Amino acid sequence: MPFFRWVVALGFLSFACAVGLYATGSDLPEARQIDLTVLDEKSDGSCRVRWTDPYEKRTREAPYHCDPGRSDLLKAPQYSDSHGYGWETGFMLTEGPQRGNLEDLTTEQDLGSADIFLLVGIPLIALGLLGGNLRALPRVLGVRSRLIRRANELLQAATTAAEDYDRAVAAVGEAKRHDVLPDEAGSDSGSRLITALWVLREAGPQARQTAALGRKLTERLHRLLDDAAPAAGLRSMLQAGPGERLKAAQAVAELRPLLAGAERNGVPERFAQTSVDLLRGQDEDLAALAAVTDFAGDPLAYRHLLAQLTPFAVLPGTASSRRGRSSRR
Repeated sequence: MPFFRWVVALGFLSFACAVGLYATGSDLPEARQIDLTVLDEKSDGSCRVRWTDPYEKRTREAPYHCDPGRSDLLKAPQYSDSHGYGWETGFMLTEGPQRGNLEDLTTEQDLGSADIFLLVGIPLIALGLLGGNLRALPRVLGVRSRLIRRANELLQAATTAAEDYDRAVAAVGEAKRHDVLPDEAGSDSGSRLITALWVLREAGPQARQTAALGRKLTERLHRLLDDAAPAAGLRSMLQAGPGERLKAAQAVAELRPLLAGAERNGVPERFAQTSVDLLRGQDEDLAALAAVTDFAGDPLAYRHLLAQLTPFAVLPGTASSRRGRSSRR
């Protein structure tokens, strides 16, 4: 529940009410500054002043509290006045039954509505900001964007290696529908089946193992990355609930040793090398020439490899369907 967010909102609302009341001046009577003639003044600031009341059309006198710290040039007898009086300024009320009177700044006034709103709003804002930041601190510390990025890179490499191997096996299945292995070497130099088998021979038996590892790792990484998604960034972590943050912390704890072990054993490099080896058949002319030469040297190895792949060789549509399911996990 966003408790501190509501505290901040309430604080800003109170502060806005205080600003509005101060702007309209609803709590304070209107007053304007006027000149005062200081008739008598003591060292503590107590004085008697004279001013002109424009409402009663007469000159008035009253006790007042002058500023004792003002310049001596404004006090009697230094002030340049022919009567030997001093000078001060004050505020005269211009509305209400007290208009024409001086505003007594030394008298303690009761807190108005604007003051109350201000005294309530400022602590609420401070409490909301401080509490919200303290509450968000565990979420900020739970962000592991670099770890998530490394896991995504490993996932991409594993998925690519598995898909490249499935594509190579599917190419053998497709070629087998139209071609058969020739009985004699060199009798069919343009055989697509020989070329497809040559790609897998060049990748080596470890390509199949690497692809199997890629499928297994892809499934596991998909599950962990789905749970660890909130830890990918500050925004997602702040928006996640307590349950999601707990799952993210558990997933991150499982991802950390998994990535460390994969990098220590060179698994990303194996995936990359397997993908490179399985892409050798893209140049069909060079691949066909190399395949015929290799087939002539060891045709039995090709027949043995074809026998091994026959249960796994599928049509391209089936392979792509399986890859589609893998990518949607």
